[in-house]
Amino acid sequence: MTNILLCGCCGKMGQAVTNSAETRENVKIICGVDPFGDSSRQYPVYESFADVKEKVDVVIDFSNPALFSELRDYCLANKTPVVVCTTGLSEEQRAEIDEMAKEIPVFYSGNMSLGVNLLIELSKKAAAILGDNFDIEIIEKHHNQKVDAPSGTAYMIADGISQVLDNAPEYTYDRHAYRMKRKKNEIGLHAVRGGTIVGEHEVIFAGNDEVLTITHQAQSKALFATGAISAATFLYKQKPGLYAMSDMLK
Repeated sequence: MTNILLCGCCGKMGQAVTNSAETRENVKIICGVDPFGDSSRQYPVYESFADVKEKVDVVIDFSNPALFSELRDYCLANKTPVVVCTTGLSEEQRAEIDEMAKEIPVFYSGNMSLGVNLLIELSKKAAAILGDNFDIEIIEKHHNQKVDAPSGTAYMIADGISQVLDNAPEYTYDRHAYRMKRKKNEIGLHAVRGGTIVGEHEVIFAGNDEVLTITHQAQSKALFATGAISAATFLYKQKPGLYAMSDMLK
């Protein structure tokens, strides 16, 4: 049995993880941390990590970048593995994840979906074959409550593509801010926010007289919750290091 602390347990993803855990026999959420609190959970919910009393095997984090420092300190102090699913982390916070991984097991992914990670691998393959002959644009769509843009998944896609290109591309966000032709060495990232869109990501490879499009649509938050719990059971008992979906799927 893997005992989980769920950070951000009162949010929508927290509820999805709670529901998913209830269908699994090998995991149990024994407590949660959320500044907003929620007495309706079947496990104790604390406003801060300082209040946690339970012995925890692994932390799943679906919270907010503002809680990252507290999460980091708790996991390092208790040598607790952590699955970081929170998006919108700053460059400094992402660098801190690398430092954490030197002491504890850390699973970090901007998207816990198997399909999205397959999209990234297909995009990398396409970029390696098409090279500089195709312009690359990434469009992501999410619900109107999402605060960070572009999404963490959009960055994952762009970073993956960048790895296979001969020259490091420039990420371009707001084309309305300047008037000039598109440069060859860039990847455009575009965010759409509206309604209850769970998550859609589209990678466009636009060449002369042809366009290749790779698309993934998430129909429910449940798939992200399932991926996070699978990551937690994988991470428990791993050695210190930084892990991703590709490690879990080997």
